[in-house]
Amino acid sequence: MDFVRADPRGPYAGAVVSMVGYRQRGITQRLHRGLPSPFLTFVVALDSPVVVGEREDDDAPLAAYDMLGPLATRPAFIDQPDSQEGVQLAVHPFAARWLLGAPASRLPGLALDLGDVLGPSAAALRQRIGDTGDWHERFAVVRDFLATRARTANGAAVTPPRPEVVEGWRWIVAHGGNGRVDDLAAHVALSPRRLRAVFVDELGLGPKALGRLVRFERAVAMVRDQVARPGAQSLSDVAARAGYADHAHLVHEFQEMAGTSPTGWLAEERRNIQAGGHAGAAG
Repeated sequence: MDFVRADPRGPYAGAVVSMVGYRQRGITQRLHRGLPSPFLTFVVALDSPVVVGEREDDDAPLAAYDMLGPLATRPAFIDQPDSQEGVQLAVHPFAARWLLGAPASRLPGLALDLGDVLGPSAAALRQRIGDTGDWHERFAVVRDFLATRARTANGAAVTPPRPEVVEGWRWIVAHGGNGRVDDLAAHVALSPRRLRAVFVDELGLGPKALGRLVRFERAVAMVRDQVARPGAQSLSDVAARAGYADHAHLVHEFQEMAGTSPTGWLAEERRNIQAGGHAGAAG
């Protein structure tokens, strides 16, 4: 089991939050939960398609080699093959405009076939990544793809998000997802109703839902750290630090957004966490 990380530097710095190569063999756990995140998930799978359902027993899942996970507040259920290899990016939703040709609000559901969004360039990217087995070269291919998208008409001339949404995002992150919507509305000089409208227009989610995602991602990172430092903090400590009312509130949020409890998620993902599969952006 290998997880290789790269610095997503380049003209798109800040647009790509993390860039990870993965190679896993002998997978015995068939179900993987794709956790909600304030970032888009961009996956290029090399040896087998990604199979994503809305439920554990989804009888009509989406299967694609090149997959995009939009913003969502519920988990995606991924049916894992015996082995898998590919590259995964966590992409800032504001970058959807220049990378994907549409704001994040135009990307519905839990998963999309990247070919339906990017056209033939998605398959061409997978082909170029698959032509080499060297991770350094693979990441160079991804960086070149991102740089090309950034400087083309699709990227360079794209209309930026509204400044109120950009500043609102910064404010929400700075407050760990715990600030009051009324305070945010006052900060960007919009009414709460207008604030929600501009957020939904750009992201498909209102500021309250985005704050929930930011807070949940922080909590997941804290829960994940228990594998490296067992007993360092209790779930009650995590709840307090992340901004939840109490332990029960944290567990309820995990049930809502992950479909399992914090301890249940740790039990499922411990092997991946120990291998470095959850370092950085949660998911």
